[in-house]
Amino acid sequence: MQNSIEKLELNKILASVADCAVLEGGKRLILDRTPSTDLEEVRRRLALTRECDKLLYTYGVGKIEQFTEDEEVLIRAAKGSTLSCGELLEVAALIRAARTAFSSIAKIEDGEISLIRSLANNIYFDASLEEDIGQKIISDEAVSDYASEKLFSIRSKIKNLNERIREKLSEYVTGKNAEYLQDAIVTIRNDRYVIPVKAEHKSRVRGFVHDRSKTGATFFIEPEYVLELNNELIALNIDEKEEVEAILKSLSARVGACSEALKSDISILRELDGLFAGAEFGYCLKCAEPKVNNRGYINIIKGRHPLIDKDTVVPVSIELGSDYRFLLLSGANTGGKTVTMKMCGLFCLMAACGLFIPAASGSSVAVFNEIFCDIGDSQSIEESLSTFSSHLSNIIKITENVGENCLVLMDELGGGTNPDEGQALAKAVVKRLLESGCRGIVTTHFTPLKEFAYSVEGIENASMEFDSNTLKPLYRIKIGLPGASNAIAIARRLGMDEKILDDAVGFLSEGARSFENIVRRAEDSRVAAEAKLKEAEKMNAEWQKKIVEVNKLTDDLNKEREKIAKNARSESRRIIAERTERAEELLSEIEKIFEEENINETDLINARTLKNKLKDSAFEEDGEKSAKVTSYVEATAENVRDGVSVYVKKMETVGRVVSFNRAKGEAEVRCGSIKMHLKLKDLQVVEGEKPETTKVKIVKKIPAAQPVLEINVLGLTVGEALYEVDNFIDRAVTDNLEEIKVIHGVGTGKLRSAIAEHLKKHKNVESFRSGKYGEGETGVTFIKLK
Repeated sequence: MQNSIEKLELNKILASVADCAVLEGGKRLILDRTPSTDLEEVRRRLALTRECDKLLYTYGVGKIEQFTEDEEVLIRAAKGSTLSCGELLEVAALIRAARTAFSSIAKIEDGEISLIRSLANNIYFDASLEEDIGQKIISDEAVSDYASEKLFSIRSKIKNLNERIREKLSEYVTGKNAEYLQDAIVTIRNDRYVIPVKAEHKSRVRGFVHDRSKTGATFFIEPEYVLELNNELIALNIDEKEEVEAILKSLSARVGACSEALKSDISILRELDGLFAGAEFGYCLKCAEPKVNNRGYINIIKGRHPLIDKDTVVPVSIELGSDYRFLLLSGANTGGKTVTMKMCGLFCLMAACGLFIPAASGSSVAVFNEIFCDIGDSQSIEESLSTFSSHLSNIIKITENVGENCLVLMDELGGGTNPDEGQALAKAVVKRLLESGCRGIVTTHFTPLKEFAYSVEGIENASMEFDSNTLKPLYRIKIGLPGASNAIAIARRLGMDEKILDDAVGFLSEGARSFENIVRRAEDSRVAAEAKLKEAEKMNAEWQKKIVEVNKLTDDLNKEREKIAKNARSESRRIIAERTERAEELLSEIEKIFEEENINETDLINARTLKNKLKDSAFEEDGEKSAKVTSYVEATAENVRDGVSVYVKKMETVGRVVSFNRAKGEAEVRCGSIKMHLKLKDLQVVEGEKPETTKVKIVKKIPAAQPVLEINVLGLTVGEALYEVDNFIDRAVTDNLEEIKVIHGVGTGKLRSAIAEHLKKHKNVESFRSGKYGEGETGVTFIKLK
């Protein structure tokens, strides 16, 4: 299968996947990955990728942390060697990566994450060792002062002794003997503190000479009175070095004790890194997990070749292995035949490696024992093979080794030689492949081979669609029809001389011309029919959408009409109830008058008055006399005025015009307690009606409700909250309030900030502030109104 991997460029895909890996070992695992021929193994690999995709992009688990993959360090530690500070830090990074990987996967409670969890459960880590290394080793070269109590004590003594030596030497440098010195400094030679003395005064300074300058002008002398201090300092430095060595040795021994487990961690983390890289590659290319089978069935839905720029690639759908086992793919050059065929084989290889494919969800690929390819020019100069000979050598190998569970991809079968012999050879090869039971795709321009596909079971013609008007490929596959090569048409588009083209048409055989013309006309008719179908489907979808909108609007209008009618009925019942109650009161008063034993003239007058009131109340409407309607005329701009009675057609009731907008031709009509805005066409005017005169009504004042001093907008969006705050401020201004409170909570601060910005520009707000201690602090805002 190695030849197919190179021909289909799986190695380039794996290189792209490797770029997503963190560890060098993970990259190597990816590059060395080979397609599996076992269906269950392929399903396991895809399941691992699916779980990694879920971990990365559903649960937000991080990838493997970077660390140095130096197994040699672990081997030396196991043998008892003492590791350096830098090497111990590398081990700590490995343990940290192992711990992080284990913890991040272990905390995910998802039953579908099983394979990765099983792998992660084998990870070993020693959190105590990781912590100790991190605390005791502060850099590649240094151990912390706090690595041990003894080291801390030694370094404290060294520090104090250094200060004492420098103080003593500083006295010499700044004292009366300063004139003997070349420079007023203290320096170090042979790990001992010295002072630079002029050569001519070296006998005046009692001590030991440790060095001399190149010019001989300066001697570096250790004065006698710091000799013991220097000796003590050197002894302490030796103690420090021994203690550091002991600390490193102790840590190295602990590393050596778990070196085998840590080496196993490196292998597991490399594998996880490779799996996460595969999931990341699939996410970046918007890939989907394919269904896999061992029946040779391939169904790629909107597949995109991963090596073509994502901004220019055209999705292609192709099916193979169900009703037919072979596709004979034809059509114009540059129409996408070879790319489609290679994509088909590449997707099978990608899935066999556990990678998702850049296609729509629901796509299927098959797991084959072998994929054979004869694509491109394999001419060999060393073997003195011509292009045709190299193709023929591949074909011979394929026909000798092909079996039932194999995929064969052949580009331009029979090309590169005499057309008659080439097409005859192509027919024979296709016949042999069909007999073997394999699956395959063959591209061709041979007309006889297209005709042959119609007469043989198991193979189907297919064509790459071509726009004969623009002479450009459409990159779509049509099953059941062969494609015309359109070589002459393309040559014409590219500007070839018409005389040459006419001669070329004349040289075509009658059969070839007839077949190509039939194919071309059939293709043009099909493309035109599909275009009309798409247009019809688009129009149908638009009309369906409009019908839904109209139905919704109708429902809304019916609901509104029902609401208005219901309100009108309720208002009518209320008015009748009021009138009935009033009538009963009047009747009750009349009955009381006649219940008296001695009825005088005044009582009769009162009874008559009550009777008249009872008669009048039967015709009142909101306390006013209503005109008896005898006839109606259509409402016009001339006869509609404020106060006239009108008949509302839709509600079949009488109302009164409150106001009339002449510009809009719209009247505001009151029917009982309901007000409506109606067009003139919906109204009829009571004939002979005069405008209603304005009457002064005595309204009983209802006590105002207690003003509201605060509002709670917790849980609202910014837009909803600002709307409620504006309404609250308006009510507060109306109630003459000076200060109000808005409760918005602390949260992320987004709502508080939005309200503050809004209040800065509000015309009714003089100032605002956050709550003080005990008032709610930043969870509330107090507003002072103008």
